[in-house]
Amino acid sequence: MSWKVYLSGEIHTDWREQIIKAAGAAGLPIEFSSAVTDHDASDAAGDVLGDEQNGFWRDHKSAKVNAIRTKTQLEQCDLAVVRFGDKYKQWNAAFDAGFCAALGKPYITLHSEDIIHPLKEVDGAAMAWTQTPEQVVEVLKYICREK
Repeated sequence: MSWKVYLSGEIHTDWREQIIKAAGAAGLPIEFSSAVTDHDASDAAGDVLGDEQNGFWRDHKSAKVNAIRTKTQLEQCDLAVVRFGDKYKQWNAAFDAGFCAALGKPYITLHSEDIIHPLKEVDGAAMAWTQTPEQVVEVLKYICREK
C-alpha cells in the first residue's frame, strides 16, 4: 500500500525535511504533502484578489486561498502529522487536527512535553503523540510494514 501523508503545522524549522528524508532513506511508500511553508507567500496568497487596507480582510482572503490547498490535501491524505512548535502558537495546526478528527482521518501530533496541557484535546483525538521527527518516522515504518 502507498500512503499519502500530510505534514501540518509549524514552518520555522526543518522537521518536514527530516521526516521526508528519513522516510525516503527507509524506502517507505509514502507521498508527502503540506501547506505552502513560505510564510510571506502564505500571508500574501489572497493579494491577487485586490489590495486591502484592513489587515483582517487581507488575512481573510489569504486564509481562504490557502484553505483550497489545505482542505483538499487533508481530505485526500491517509494520515496527517501535526507539528506544534515552541516559538509560535500554531492555531492553524490545531484547526487542521480538528478537521482531521471531524473527517475521521488519523493524525499524529509532534510537540514537546511542555505543551501537553494546552494540547490535551488535540492529543486526545490523535492516534499517537511524538516528540521528535525520528519518532514520527518510526511510527511510519511500523504502519508501512507488510507483515
